Amino acid sequence: MQPSATLFDERLTAPRSWWVIAFGAGIACALMFLPLGTVPLLAGLAGGTAASAVVVSSYGSARIRVVAGALVAGDARIPLSALGEAEALDAESARAWRSHRADPRAFMLLRSYIPTAVRVEVADPADPTPYVFLSTREPQALVAALTAVRAA
Repeated sequence: MQPSATLFDERLTAPRSWWVIAFGAGIACALMFLPLGTVPLLAGLAGGTAASAVVVSSYGSARIRVVAGALVAGDARIPLSALGEAEALDAESARAWRSHRADPRAFMLLRSYIPTAVRVEVADPADPTPYVFLSTREPQALVAALTAVRAA
């Protein structure tokens, strides 16, 4: 196995319904330009749809990867040597860790449209972050990748 091989890679894309809403925002923009004529109407449709699609795409561009001795979650790059045990959470457990069991010092990469998650303890005593909470559609695969790297 190569040290730079990616063991886990997931993009937290937005659901399809959000793209329909983005198109609806484009239609709303087009209707605002309706009194000005056909060309402004089409420009409003194109511009409004493009702007809302950029927003949806950027929100859904967060990635979680296990690569080169690090867990990369969004903009954060956490060395695997600083991490402890990983726990896959079902929808009910993830909801609890997002709400009443949450620690405000924790690093969280949340996506409301993904019900399952992984919670990874931070083992570095110098780091005040107690755990890393990541929304993921494949919690078992992420835990398996983290466990495989720790075992190697």
